[in-house]
Order: sequence, then C-alpha cells, then structure tokens
Amino acid sequence: MKKRLIVAAVGLILATSACSQKDVEITANGAQDGSPIALTQDKLSIIGQQLAVNYRVVTNVADNHCDKDSAGGKCFVAEIDLTFPVDVATKDWAIYYSQMRPVQSIEGDEFTISRVKGDLHKIEPSTGFKGILKGQTKTIRFRGDNWQLAETDAMPNYYIVANGSAPILIDSTKVEIDAETGLELRPYAADFTDAEKQYKRTENDKVEWATSGVLYANNLATKTDPKLAENRIIPTPTKVKITSNTAQASLKDGLKISYNKVNPQSVKAALKRLARLGVAESDKGLMVTLLPLSVKDVPGSYHLDISAQQITISANDDAGFSYGLASLTSLVDVNTLAVNSMSVEDSPRYDFRGMHIDVSRNFHSKQLILDLLDQMAAYKLNKLHLHMADDEGWRLEIEGLPELTDIGSKRCHDLTEDSCLLPQLGSGPFSDTKVNGYYSKADYIEILQFANARQIQVIPSMDMPGHSRAAIKSMEARYRKLLEQGLTAKAEQYLLSDSNDKTVYSSVQYYDDNTLNVCMESTFTFIDKVIDEIAQLHKTAGVPLTLYHIGADETAGAWLESPVCKAFIANNDKGVKDSSELGAYFIERTASILAAKGIEAAGWSDGMSHTRPENMPKKVQSNIWDIVAHAGHKRAHQQANLGWQTVLSQPEVLYFDFPYEADPKEHGYYWGIRQSNTKHVHSFMTDNLPANAEQWTDIEGLPFEADDTVKRDKNGNIVSGPLAKSAAFSGIQGQLWSETVRSDEIAEYLMFPRVLMLAERAWHKPSWEVPYQYQGAIYNQQSGMFTQDMRAQQALEWQAIANTLGYKELIKLDKAGISYRVPTVGAVIKDNKLFANLIYPGLAIEYRVNGEEWQLYKAGALVKGNVEVRAIAADGVRKGRTLRVQ
Repeated sequence: MKKRLIVAAVGLILATSACSQKDVEITANGAQDGSPIALTQDKLSIIGQQLAVNYRVVTNVADNHCDKDSAGGKCFVAEIDLTFPVDVATKDWAIYYSQMRPVQSIEGDEFTISRVKGDLHKIEPSTGFKGILKGQTKTIRFRGDNWQLAETDAMPNYYIVANGSAPILIDSTKVEIDAETGLELRPYAADFTDAEKQYKRTENDKVEWATSGVLYANNLATKTDPKLAENRIIPTPTKVKITSNTAQASLKDGLKISYNKVNPQSVKAALKRLARLGVAESDKGLMVTLLPLSVKDVPGSYHLDISAQQITISANDDAGFSYGLASLTSLVDVNTLAVNSMSVEDSPRYDFRGMHIDVSRNFHSKQLILDLLDQMAAYKLNKLHLHMADDEGWRLEIEGLPELTDIGSKRCHDLTEDSCLLPQLGSGPFSDTKVNGYYSKADYIEILQFANARQIQVIPSMDMPGHSRAAIKSMEARYRKLLEQGLTAKAEQYLLSDSNDKTVYSSVQYYDDNTLNVCMESTFTFIDKVIDEIAQLHKTAGVPLTLYHIGADETAGAWLESPVCKAFIANNDKGVKDSSELGAYFIERTASILAAKGIEAAGWSDGMSHTRPENMPKKVQSNIWDIVAHAGHKRAHQQANLGWQTVLSQPEVLYFDFPYEADPKEHGYYWGIRQSNTKHVHSFMTDNLPANAEQWTDIEGLPFEADDTVKRDKNGNIVSGPLAKSAAFSGIQGQLWSETVRSDEIAEYLMFPRVLMLAERAWHKPSWEVPYQYQGAIYNQQSGMFTQDMRAQQALEWQAIANTLGYKELIKLDKAGISYRVPTVGAVIKDNKLFANLIYPGLAIEYRVNGEEWQLYKAGALVKGNVEVRAIAADGVRKGRTLRVQ
C-alpha cells in the first residue's frame, strides 16, 4: 500500500562481459547445423546451484543521465556481476526476479529486461548477445527509478526458465539466517561502503548513517540508572503513589485470587503472563482481591493497591481487571519477584489503541498473531487490524469461494495464473514457501477467541477496490473454470473485472489490473458474500463483527475505458455523473452495505477523503496515514472535524516496517523516514500533530514547517484549518506492512520493542506535549511552543522508560519468546580506550579486537586494531548486529 513508495529492489540484469574473454561468440557444442544446443534441464540445474550473483549500489545521487520523465528525474546507479558455471550459447532462456522500481536504462545490448507484472521482471538475451563461457563474469551498470538505500531492497529468489522447462531457483540469491542474531543475510548484495554516494538521496540529504560513533552521540543523554526502573509501569499510569520502598510485597509464593463476581476466564490470560515470570496461582500465595470500582470511569480503568499483606484490584469491566494485573506484571522484577507498596489509579487516554499487521504481502503464521495478541494485552492495546487481502495474497478461507485460497493465497511460476498468483516480492517460483499460506476458518475463529479472551477486538481488512489483485485473479480463474463447464451465470456471479476494459493505469506497485470494477453488480455480490462469511465466522466464535476495514486507498485511475462503466454512468440511477465519482460511489455503497448489517466501515484517509460525507453513514472510521512532514495534519483535522472516528497512523512514527536506525543493513522500508527507533515513537505528540515540526525532521533530515492556520481557496472557501474544539482523535495505531518482512522472526524484530512505545502513546498523555492551539498556528524549529522545560520533561521521561526497558521489560519479551530487536551499540575510541553505550541501558555489551574472542565490555577498555561491538539480549542468548567502531 502507500507505505512503500520510494523503494528500489534488486533485479538480476545481465550485460556485457567484464572478462578478458568478452566479445567471444560461443559456437562450441552446437547442433549439426551449427546452431547452439538449447539449455538442458541438467545444465539449468547446474546454473541454479552455481551461478554467482553479486549486486552493488554505485550511487543513489541522481545525475544528468537519469530519465527526466521517470520518477521526477530521480535515479540510482547499480552494477550486477554474474559468473556462469557453464557455457551458455542459446537465447531460449530467461531469468525472473523481483524488482520493485523499474529500470530506466541499461548499458549494453546483450540483454533486455521487461516487466511481467508488478515487481516481477524477466531478463532475456537480446540481439547483441554473444554467449557466455564457463567461469565468465558479465557485468552491467544500470539506472533505476528513485533510490535503493537498504540491502533488503535486494529481493531474493531469482530463478531461471528455458524453453518451457520447469523453473530452477538460483541458490546464490537465497537469503541466509544469521545463527546469532536470527536476522536475514543477503550474500548476493554487496556492503555499502560510501555514505556520500550510496546512502545519500540528494546532495542536500542530511541523514547521518547510524555508525557506532553517531549512535554513541545519540545515546549520551540517556544515563544508566536501574533505580528508575524499579517502580515504573509501561504504559505509564495516570497516577502512582509509592507508599513504601521497604514494605515489599513478595510474589515468590505466587498469588491467591479472590475473584468475587469476576469471571476467572476474563483474567486467565493476564495470570498466565504472570505465571511465565514465576508468579503462579497458589493457595499459599499473596492474596489478590478483585473488587468493583466505586466510581464509574472510562472502559479499561482500574485501581491497583499493593501492600506487603495483600493486593487489591478494582475495576468495572474485564479489561480493567486484566489491565490491573498487567500493571502488576510490569512492576515485577524477574530476579526478585517483589514489588513495592503503592497505589495506582489509571485509565486510558484513547479508546482505540491498535496494532495493524499485514499478512497479505508475505504470510505470517497463526502463532505469530497469537503471540502478538498476547503482548498487545500485556501493554493494554485493544484493537488488532488484521490485513488479510491485498494484491499479493488472499489469506482467509471463505466458504463457497475456494479459489480465493486455492489460487490467491500462493505465488508460483504459473504465467496463466490458473493455479497461483505470479511471484512477487522475491517469493520465488514455488508455492511451498512460508511467504505463502492462509488462515483456515478454524484458524480465524481461534484468533478471534484468543483476542476476545484478552479484551482485544479483531478488525478484519480485505483491501478494496484497489489493492485487490489477488481477489480479481482468483475470481477470473473461477470464471474460466466454470465457463468451460458451460455454467455461464455461475461463472459471472462473482466476477470482479471487465475483460473489455482497455484502461491503461499503474498502481503504486506497478499493477495495471489490481482494481475491482465498481460498475459491475457482481463486484458487490462478491463483497456482500465475503462480508457475510466473515461475519458468520465472528458469530461462530462468539465475537460479533462490528467493524470492518475496506481499505479504500490508492485507487490508480482505473475504469476510464471500461465499457461496463461507460454504460453504468450513462444509464445508472446511482447519481454518478462521471468516472471521477466512481471511487466515492464504491466506498459509499460498501459502507452502506456494512451499515445495513450493523457493521461500521473503516478505511484509509486518502480514499475516505474522496467520499461525499452526506452519503456516508454517520459512524465511520478513518485511519490517517498522511506524513506529518508533508502537511499530514490537514487531512487528520478535516476528517476529525466531520465527526468521524479518526485513528492516527502516521508513517514516519507509526509504520514499524521502517528501519529503527539509518543504516543500509537495517531491515525495512524508508519512503516516509529513514529511522524511527523506540525513542522517536516515544516523542510523538499525538493531539498536536503540527507541533511535531518543532522536534522532527523530514526524510532527508531537514527541518520542515507545519502551517495549521486557516487556508482558503480563491473563492474564499476554507480548504484546511485547525481542529475544531468539539473534535478529537479516537486513538492511534501502529502498522507493520510486510513487503520486506519474510518471516515471523523479522516481523517481531520490527514490531518490538516499538509496540511498547505505541502502547505508551496510546494510553498515557504526557505533561510535555504542546497544548493544541485551536486558533491555528505555524510550527517549525524556531516557533518555540515546544519549550525547553517541555523538552527537559520529555528527556527525563524517556530516561526512565529506557532504563525500564533495558533493566526490566525486555527480559519479559525474552521469556515470551519474542524476537525483539537487540539494539546496535554506540561506541567510540578515545586515546586507545573504548567507550560504549546503548539506547536501553542495562543490556550487556561485548567487544572484540581484530576478530578475536568476544569480551564483556568495561568502560575504558584498552583496545588497538579493528574493534567491533555488539549488544546481548536481556536473557543473554541472542546477539545484536555487530558494528565496527569507527
């Protein structure tokens, strides 16, 4: 979806030889008539096993040779070396690979590159092809749109096909897994070595590569103080009163729960998390009494009273009791199993505290979702936005439409797409990989019930009308199958595309066939069917479907030349006057379909902005994904002022598929920002979006201005302006999009521990947030509304949270089996002495010199030579990524 805008992925591109044997035309081993023999399956297998691929970025700074009509004149330059293990003389072969930004130009005439669909490309020998000798290396220099700033851009799993043969995976392009870190390695992608050429987008780019020295300077303000973690709860409660640091409540013997009228099942999950730390239910344990809260408060509110003799949790709903136990869990030190005497009064800032995960681009297991839900509950998040259908995959079994999962849940090398979707995102030619898959009906029911037991609402999302290629191709395959059986009416029942539509368009991901035809009644028959079947699964689970996310974003100019749509506009009675209103018509009609079923519609802010509010149900939700640095506050204010439930989902702070740090070895996309670590998420001022201009920079590290004053068009009509005093945001949501996320481990790496800071911002309103100026204001780094006192308060709060993460909280993620990101180490050498630090004080640091044995770091250690540093996870097992001290 929107997220992935400025990204270049690797392609396998063949070119003129760099060897001394260049220009040698192969004629050996030819047929009797002198023509070269076609590649055999045995030769293809050898190529798959031994072809060496090396990819390297030369520069990301545009030059005068960039295509001025493509990507706004922006391009990167890269080179690929390919060393062949056999002679190749024929032209009857092609290599398929994923490249997410098109090639602008190639030096040489030996090969052509054509885009098959989306990011799937094909390389074939061209007119200048002279053959390849065994051991010969071919090199190409080429230009591609925009930038390539991360090694994860180099998509894996290239494969070769010849003369209709079965596809052969090229082994050298497989990802490897680092045994110590659990991270993916791409041996075919060369390291970045030149920050100015390779890691700068433009000459004005001020983003600093997060070297050990840069990280050291960034971490200096965060002092090590384990005492700050002692009484800290994440997310921060409304009010905490420490009654005694000496009268401790020991939990070593466990807890004896007096439930009173509370259903034990409602807090079972919260107690299970305590048991994982060593605090189990026991008749000999400390008494914990659950009581009704004497005052009415917002849902999820609770009081927690701890003394040496007993613990009391008071609440008025299941969530409140669970959250009280979650706060007790947060207070527990896993080494002592003791907590100080205190009282806590707490309630959430926002009702909507959400996390979104995309399982459509690359599939993620049911277990990952269950583990995520458990951690969401631990930190008082209450909405899971489950994105299960997009261009690259349909991930939920739908009764009566088996093609959606038989075909739409997997990608493989079937150019007809009768058995699967085309490969995308480096998925490779075969369907039996972890990036393919779906949730059965039973799986989804289990997810719903698991979430409900943790007071979490699951919001299903099947993106429409754009981002719908998986559904469209699945229904086209169904159509062809039924048509062959002579069942024309049944074949057309759920058809989503007009075969006579000649519209030429391209989505953000370069699809020209990914948008439902909104003029066909069969489209709405399909939508109605899907919603009813999902609603039935919710009913079976005992969890009614009340909120459904339709996507509604990034519709790419489809329908203009569709005969069906032309007839629809000419003859319809739906009030659609021209094609520009079709997108709004779709969203409005789908929202009405949902409303008639008692289900609220949700969508992304760009699509929702095209609707006519008077045609929408009164109650709708919009996720605001506009970038703050690009005036993103304007649409947020507009839609909140409509009375809609607006959920903040800003990319540069809430997209967890973006890198933690500005480093080409970090996983993640970067089209909205180049680094978004846990401290950055903590800094988010949610109720005053434009005020973030005082503390943040844009994607190139440059200051920006946010103008929140009233703006009018030439006719005097208001086009943007401040948030109304009667309006408010409903909450915030973190997002993990999965284009570059190929495993559950990488998904957890990218989500955690940022999810904890998402919870912090969703639950707690900080004292340092700049009050919103309802009269309108202009914010920049000189406007001064974010005062020095506020900045100091923010820094103190972060210091406490950082120490809490390092000394107390990350070990709980380890015990839950969560593969969170172990941070990279800040380090410098002064007078041959090593000094190192971390974003989370409390984790162990190791160093080694000249590749020798790793040693435990002590400040001021004498070193000489090549020094490397790494951090160790809280449990002492997993390692963080190694950095060289520069």
